[in-house]
Formats: sequence, C-alpha cells, structure tokens
Amino acid sequence: MVADDDLSTPPTTREWDAASYDRVSDPQVRWAGPVLDRLRSDGVGIVLDAGCGTGRVTESLLGRFPHAHVVAVDGSRHMLDEAARRLAPALHAGRVTLAHADLGRPLPLERPVDAVVSTATFHWVADHDALFANLAEILRPGGQLVAQCGGAGNIAAVRRALQELGEMWQPWHFATADETRGRLERCGFDDVAAWSTDEPTSFRSAAALEEFLTTVVLGSHLDRRPPSEREPFVRAVAERLPERTVDYVRLNLVATRTAA
Repeated sequence: MVADDDLSTPPTTREWDAASYDRVSDPQVRWAGPVLDRLRSDGVGIVLDAGCGTGRVTESLLGRFPHAHVVAVDGSRHMLDEAARRLAPALHAGRVTLAHADLGRPLPLERPVDAVVSTATFHWVADHDALFANLAEILRPGGQLVAQCGGAGNIAAVRRALQELGEMWQPWHFATADETRGRLERCGFDDVAAWSTDEPTSFRSAAALEEFLTTVVLGSHLDRRPPSEREPFVRAVAERLPERTVDYVRLNLVATRTAA
C-alpha cells in the first residue's frame, strides 16, 4: 500500500484540534451513515477514505466491510495521530493504512483503489477540478465514488455573521449539485448523481455551540487572529445564529469511474 513518507507534505491544509474534533463530531458521523449505505459491497477490496479525520467513520467502514483494506488519508497529522489511537487494532491487523495527503494534489498510491469514500471534507479543497481528477486517477475503472460535503447554501447564517463582523475571507468551496455533476463527468466519471439535503444542527447550550464552531467551522479564521481575540470572535458569531443552530446543507455524490 502507501507509506506516509511517500506523500508530499501538503502546503494548503491546516492542523486541527483532533481531540476536540473527535469529541464534537457526532453530526459528521451521523451524516456518514447514509453515505456508507450507498457503497456497494461487490468488488470492494481496497477503499480510500479521503479525509479520514480521527477515524470515527473509518472505524464504521471497517466494520461494514470486514474483508476490505482501507487507505485512510488526511491533511492533518494531528487527526492522523488520533486516528492511529482509535484504529490501533485494525492497524495491527494490517487492515488499514494511514497516510498524510493533500487531496488537491495527485495521490501516489502504489495501486488503484476499488472505491473512494469521503465525508465532510471536499469543501475544504479549493480546486474541485483538481480534486476529482486526482480521485479519478487512483480509482480503478468501474470503481465507486460515494461522498458527502458542504454544498451551496451551507452554513449561510455563519457566513452572514462573519460578514457582519467584517470578516469577508472564507476558506470553503460550497458547490452546487449541477456544478459538481459536470465536474465529475469531465473528470472521467459516469452514472453521476448529485443532490443536496438540508441538515440543520442544533446544540443544547451556548458552550456546546461555541466549542463546535471553534473546532469544526471557524478554525481557519481563528488561526488568523491573536489568541486574545479568538474566544470573543467565536462568541460573537454564535450569538448571531438563531436558536443555536448551524444551517448545514450537505452535497451528496455517487458516481462510477468510467470503464476503460
């Protein structure tokens, strides 16, 4: 399979607070269930988990496909360290390989994979043409892509709050279903389905919302601020969100690598 040293250090990814993410990422894990349901079991020997985070979804993937090997990649070494702890038995058994990789760059795997699975990741990649071309390159003809990410309209209330606070920079790429369908077809996929679903997510307390925003949504913005400004900034965003709710919109993707 692929070794960590075989992949170039990603220049465009960022480090995450992996312990906090593992604690607050229940919404992402919940959304992943229907994504994994769309992955057919036939012919799945090697699966790429593109943006594995702390390995919570990877763990589910290994459970659902007990005979598959999973190559789990992420752009954050902190996430991979947390995933290594969670997936230690699977690593020891040789069922999973962890690798540090930037999905916006070619992925130098030693052999093609049978399927690509991704949840809550693609919207962090700026160039979706490059992203899908890279995935097509390492996916065997007839292989499956099943994924979900933030789509057009995602976290609109958060983005409005940022603008009200004078923050115009936004690190996400929230594409429409039509845009994404066309990109996938141009990059060598067919049988493409792309659609959006609303997934508003509420939090039981202001503290829970602020921790989630700090860890999952606003980390890139906080990296640009001095430590003394970070907590007040998160609180100001949280106070602008109606009913402590983040208005998530998920873009769902199912496609097949065009047969040779």
